[in-house]
Amino acid sequence: MKRSERTEPWFVYLARCADGSLYTGIARDVAARIAKHDAGKGAKYTRGRGPLEVCAVRRCQSHGEALRLELAVKALPRPAKESLTRPRRLAAFARETRRDERD
Repeated sequence: MKRSERTEPWFVYLARCADGSLYTGIARDVAARIAKHDAGKGAKYTRGRGPLEVCAVRRCQSHGEALRLELAVKALPRPAKESLTRPRRLAAFARETRRDERD
């Protein structure tokens, strides 16, 4: 693995599909990943549901951290996911999740 690949941050993002549903994913370049989704080359769930609109983004220190946060978000019921689209709520949720992992 290249050194630059290890130091580039990962991001967790929430995107609203054209049908109103929310999609959660991870990427190093969120804009490029959304473009892939919109082109029908992203996740199977998003095919035919575009265009997507990014609602929230959280920078993570590692790929593992991004995966854990993505899994935690996906486990939430829809109303809780909707609340994460408000400003700074995804960041607060990430801090709570990290704190819970340490306890």
